[in-house]
Amino acid sequence: MSIISILLLAIFIYLAWKAAPREKTEDEHVHGAGQIGLLAAVALFGVDYFTSYYYATGEMLHVLHPYDLQKYGYFTAAVIALVNITFGGLYMYSLGPFNEGGGSYTASMRYLWPTLSLIVAITLVEDYILTITVSALSGGDQLLSILGLYGHNWVYHFLLGAALAAVTWYLTIRGRGESAKIVFTLIGTFVLMTLTMLIGLIIAHLGDVPAKAIEEIPPHVSFWEALFHLLTASMKGMVALTGLEAISNGVQFFKNEDSGFVKWGKKRLPRLMGLWDFYSGKSGIGRFVQTSFLFYGGLTTFFLTAFALRFNVFDGDFGRTLVGNLAYVGFNEIPGGIILFWGYQILAVLMLSAASMTALQDAQATEWRDVAIGEIPEFIVRRDSRGTFTRSVTFTFIAAVVIMLLVRGQTTHAIPFYTIGVFLPITAMGLAIRRHILSHYTGRRRKWGARAAGFSATLSMLVFLGQIFGKWEEGGWIRLITFTTLFISAHLVLISPLGYRDPRSIHRIVREKARVQGGMGSIVEWQALKMQEYRYALLVGIARFFELFGVRRPVRYEKPIEAGTYDHALHPDHPEAPSFLEQYLPMQPEPASGDNPTNPTAPDESLSSIEDESSKPD
Repeated sequence: MSIISILLLAIFIYLAWKAAPREKTEDEHVHGAGQIGLLAAVALFGVDYFTSYYYATGEMLHVLHPYDLQKYGYFTAAVIALVNITFGGLYMYSLGPFNEGGGSYTASMRYLWPTLSLIVAITLVEDYILTITVSALSGGDQLLSILGLYGHNWVYHFLLGAALAAVTWYLTIRGRGESAKIVFTLIGTFVLMTLTMLIGLIIAHLGDVPAKAIEEIPPHVSFWEALFHLLTASMKGMVALTGLEAISNGVQFFKNEDSGFVKWGKKRLPRLMGLWDFYSGKSGIGRFVQTSFLFYGGLTTFFLTAFALRFNVFDGDFGRTLVGNLAYVGFNEIPGGIILFWGYQILAVLMLSAASMTALQDAQATEWRDVAIGEIPEFIVRRDSRGTFTRSVTFTFIAAVVIMLLVRGQTTHAIPFYTIGVFLPITAMGLAIRRHILSHYTGRRRKWGARAAGFSATLSMLVFLGQIFGKWEEGGWIRLITFTTLFISAHLVLISPLGYRDPRSIHRIVREKARVQGGMGSIVEWQALKMQEYRYALLVGIARFFELFGVRRPVRYEKPIEAGTYDHALHPDHPEAPSFLEQYLPMQPEPASGDNPTNPTAPDESLSSIEDESSKPD
């Protein structure tokens, strides 16, 4: 009878592979980056939240089950669904005003303050590293779950996590087109197998398959203790929200053309032109991926919660994860189902490894901009012929493996640090969108739009604080220390000679080394100039502070070139216009050669410039 399961598995893989996107030769090097369409975007930027299915609900119920509170899992699932819809709607709207990429990084610089933009930048890099850590370790958990060795030895977890992250690193540096084809095949197979598992679970339920017996009486908890555990469970279930910022940040890698279903809709259903316009172009591709995000987290959490309660299985039971236990029950109702169970668990391992690709794609998109603004040394920027920032990918991978070792290969120890940081960027995006609406709309649209954006920002900040305090005993308090350390470190790098950027070095990093053209290149050049203005203000402030104590620091520097307005730099009326920095290039020295040019020191100017600046009224 196992032949039935083997045939099903083969058919699922074949259908997914046939539907997977193929990169065309003409798309490989658009603007120096492998540009991707809708299906590839779903694969590379959707796999992160698709794979939250394997660990989010398990972590949520793992908090409730020891206190016999798992029956309230539906309430925590509802909270998670509401948060997904709220933040998903915010980011779908944001792809209109910020359709060149950059996410909250660009939004906070345009409408808020450089300080907040710097915080967002360092927070995102940290969160991408933790995404790789959690995804790879979760993949190892699923592999050990097949053998009934989940939780037996931390060394196994660490070695498997590091090995899976290494595979992801290798696939990423080979380029986006090949990665997208592989990941889409995995996602397609996952969808078909999950539907099959659902059918098996329904058959098991109708066939009165018994639930696991209760082995011990849980301790009694008070109302307030129960409320705290419910809060903690909700916070632990929100582990896929990095996908929103990832899409907004990575829209620069999407083709700026309508996807197939939008072209069909405009031709066949012109009455819905407003809908088709909303999903047009590269912003539309991002919005389509985010639309699936709106409901996926809530639906999968309810689905797994319902069957976990029905069969009384959770993480750790029988040496398997929650999903592993449900897969064992569901596939056991199908002839030869043990083969499907093994295939599903191996698929989980591969998908969780592939989830790191989203983080590695966005680490690239973020870190080269961090180099341009002066937060990271220029050495990091190196792009190969496939459009991949290989050094950025490698350093991010190494940092993730180090964290895996520090948490001793335990996913549960890493999750308290995961996703806490992403709520700061979401808060920044909500505040920036509110400012955008207030400055561009009137009447009821202005009133209700600003209220909706303000609600999103407030909710995000509350979730951020809830993540810290809800995970306090598991190390949530450490995030306060890491945030402070990263914030101070980023500022120290910025005000050091490593953080100095003049128009020539900015142009070299953006246009020549990163090979980014068009609107995205102009945005980063503008951000870099704004950050240099901020750097200059910090140095002047430090000089003023020391002068209060009679210390006159022998530092010489000149006031940077003014960045101007965002719209002036972006050329919204002429998107193909050349870099606005070109007017300053003849005045700058020739660039250093090589991949790692010597970082220029700040230009000399007499100390009187500081004195003159200090003497101006505030």
